[in-house]
Amino acid sequence: MHADKAGSNSEESFNQSDEGGSCRLVGLLRGNMQKRRLLEDGEEKMEGEEAVEGPSQFCPSLEEERARMSPELAASTGTTDLNPSATITAWEAGWNVTNAIQGIFVLGLPFALVRSGYVGLVLLVLSAWVCNHTGRILVACLYEEEQSGGSGSVSRVRVRRSYQDIVEACCKGLWPHWPGLGGWMVNVAQVIELLMTCTLYLVVSTSLLSDSLTGMTVPRSVCSLVSLMFLLPCLLLTDLRPVSALSLLCSLAHMLISLLVMLYCLSRASSWSWSSLTLSADPEDFLVSVGVIIFSYTSQIFLPPLEGSMEDRGQFNAMLGWTHGAACIMKTMFSLLAVLTWGTGTSEVITDNLPSDLRPLVNLCLLAKALLSYPLPFYSAAEILQTCLLGDAVVSSYSKHRGVSSPALLVRGALLMTSYLLALLVPRFSLLMGLTGSVTGAAMTLILPCLFHLRLQWGRLAVRERLIDVCILSLGVVCSASGVICSVKRLVEGL
Repeated sequence: MHADKAGSNSEESFNQSDEGGSCRLVGLLRGNMQKRRLLEDGEEKMEGEEAVEGPSQFCPSLEEERARMSPELAASTGTTDLNPSATITAWEAGWNVTNAIQGIFVLGLPFALVRSGYVGLVLLVLSAWVCNHTGRILVACLYEEEQSGGSGSVSRVRVRRSYQDIVEACCKGLWPHWPGLGGWMVNVAQVIELLMTCTLYLVVSTSLLSDSLTGMTVPRSVCSLVSLMFLLPCLLLTDLRPVSALSLLCSLAHMLISLLVMLYCLSRASSWSWSSLTLSADPEDFLVSVGVIIFSYTSQIFLPPLEGSMEDRGQFNAMLGWTHGAACIMKTMFSLLAVLTWGTGTSEVITDNLPSDLRPLVNLCLLAKALLSYPLPFYSAAEILQTCLLGDAVVSSYSKHRGVSSPALLVRGALLMTSYLLALLVPRFSLLMGLTGSVTGAAMTLILPCLFHLRLQWGRLAVRERLIDVCILSLGVVCSASGVICSVKRLVEGL
């Protein structure tokens, strides 16, 4: 994945999980965290080089950053050059992005659409374009332009490797007494988003299990506890390969179920009604829906290391374009057909609207998908917390011996119980998804990429590009602040 030793775990993660594309993202955050800690200790070691002594340098100059890179990566100028340390093709990278933006949370989009009306349809399309744009400019911040000595031609050099590197470059000199503050801020945002994702999987699992057992009148708290019991093996998880094949099958099953729902809606075309879609919408419902839609397109955390792992990085923009285009078409059709079929009676989880003879089978398949999707964000969040709280030595030690140390087990148990308690306290799927999208989704997807792009590449941007970044940045700030207020208000009212 990365050219340096600190990113080796990310590279191993991509290499070891050929069975399931989603598991290629497992080691990304861990590699970035280890790199950050090495930087803080002033002991970053590069392959074939001696350890660097002296104080930590979080935001070195272009020459310093390029000098730290391996010869292969430093020579890889321009985005069309082949990457000698690549591990995945453009199609495999596209599968990873598709898993991130077309997962089980698509089930909440019809409810968001019926709450936002026709404007919601525009948002579904606009969000796809905006997230595609911010993904591209975020990856562009990994590069700097450099003039060749003799010819005078300008080439692009990849001098950064992760989201943390970009933050540290932007925060250079802002907090001289806390040089690692930028990296810590990103890690906190990542943990919050991953924790909320875990909580959402628990909420939707509880809802699906409860709906599948309607004839037995089982309380939601019991269903949530049953879901938790199935997730206990995550505490001992050191490798996601055992569930990679099942996760891939469940992802395919989810796509088939989405197609099944769409076919059912088409069979009810004679009873469709456009009356449930209006031009006006309740402001609070609309703002919560914005957070839901933004969260469904979130993938920016994984894009920098994902682009670094591609055989041909020049295909990244095209890959990002067709994955977001396909997601836009799929989400818009799925949401619109569901709203036309069920109207104002659309449930927060759309499968609750299916007929009783079809619902149990669909719910059980989605339940398996949700439970098997939980380990990926849980594992990533656990890696960050363990590296921050316990140190690299402990993390590498338990991974090497294929076991989990007692301190690591304690951290994982606390993480699992936190997601469980949040799922009990906030059982509203749409509101929790909207809150997550408004807090971390808007920040990581809309606000920060535009800030980074403007700060790092201001002099090379045309006026039109600056205006686009400023507009997205302003929109992200407004939507994030107002969405948080409305989501929290609704959550408090529902407690």
